Amino acid sequence: MEILKNISEKLVIGKADEVVDLINEALGNGLKADAILNDGLLDGMAIIGKRFKEGSAYIPEVLIAARAMNRGLEILDPLLAEEGAEPRGTLLIGTVQGDLHDIGKNLVSILFRGAGFNIIDLGSNVAPAVFIAKTKECSPDIIGLSALLTTTMIKMGSTIKALRESSITTPVIVGGAPLTQDFADSIGADIFASSASDGVEKVIALMVD
Repeated sequence: MEILKNISEKLVIGKADEVVDLINEALGNGLKADAILNDGLLDGMAIIGKRFKEGSAYIPEVLIAARAMNRGLEILDPLLAEEGAEPRGTLLIGTVQGDLHDIGKNLVSILFRGAGFNIIDLGSNVAPAVFIAKTKECSPDIIGLSALLTTTMIKMGSTIKALRESSITTPVIVGGAPLTQDFADSIGADIFASSASDGVEKVIALMVD
């Protein structure tokens, strides 16, 4: 449908006000909130995510598109709740204890939200006990651990250990500039993400399996 295509296109270029106007028009024409979300907003985020992965779009463009998506979701979220629409899954994410960096984590959250996930963002400098408590409270489908420093990436291992000792078996995805697949394997992570878009693809594949 043309209006949904227009929503997608305006989101890709970050035209938040126009996205809002088009969503209101679509709702006025009787379109359901979940159709607008899936075939408008999420299609647009899929395009910007693909461009980011290919290197033809950069972090500022992703952030601008995400801002447009969030403006749209302010309208759609209450309607989606009324319709009983279910997210693809829930990601619980945080930067591990001792690390205050959050740009990478935020980018991951944006792309997962754009892929249809509900996001529970614990912020940065998150202690293992907080991950454990929030996991028990919210039962996420995946737990994301982020670190940008070689001095704090070891906290990923202690966090995973604490989760498992608390009988939490939720899959854990790890990512961050200093990480490698070998390190992820050594700490018992279920998924290593070399980039935000790589993480989205691997989590979706895991959930499909």
